[in-house]
Amino acid sequence: MKTKRLLWIIFAGFAIIIGLYPLVYLSAQMRNQGLLQTKPAELIQSKMYFAAFYTHITFGGIALLLGWSQFSSEFRVRYLKTHRVIGTIYVFSVVLSALAGFSIALFATGGPISSAGFMGLALCWLFTIFMAYRAILNKDLQEHENWMIRNYALAFAAVTLRLWLPFSQLALHMDFDSAYRIISWLCWVPNLVVAELIVRRKRLPLLTTVL
Repeated sequence: MKTKRLLWIIFAGFAIIIGLYPLVYLSAQMRNQGLLQTKPAELIQSKMYFAAFYTHITFGGIALLLGWSQFSSEFRVRYLKTHRVIGTIYVFSVVLSALAGFSIALFATGGPISSAGFMGLALCWLFTIFMAYRAILNKDLQEHENWMIRNYALAFAAVTLRLWLPFSQLALHMDFDSAYRIISWLCWVPNLVVAELIVRRKRLPLLTTVL
């Protein structure tokens, strides 16, 4: 039980830290820092790119900050109205961040492989939030929760991206572009696999009861 609580604290801690990370980019000194350092000068000067970039990181950060708390069954039972309000904000944040993320993925560092990886992430993020929303409209609470687990696993790609990047360069000594091509897929595909295992594990007791 202590191990489970510790893992939950680590999970929530990473979500909060990376969820607040977009605030760093509000500083004028950070305009050309972080991942923006890898972008060509003409792209950095594009107002449309910056609008999409800030939309993506701002609403993605909001989704990351809010989403983890929604999986607490005690919170849902005691504060159902709050849960619904947070859920509504989360849905809008995911949609806006995913759409913006898809557009900036076209200019991803590392070329077509990186672009395909991040566009795939954006599309899967949109699909899972649509399925979660449809499930709750149909009052299918179990399927809603299952799709939200998958969706938040994709939101958590923002965390795993920032874990894999330093590891690939400091431990594996990979150059940034090569690492980024791999991480554009590695930051979210394993997350989705883990989410699916969690969903299947939740379903197992139900199947055992029926059989």
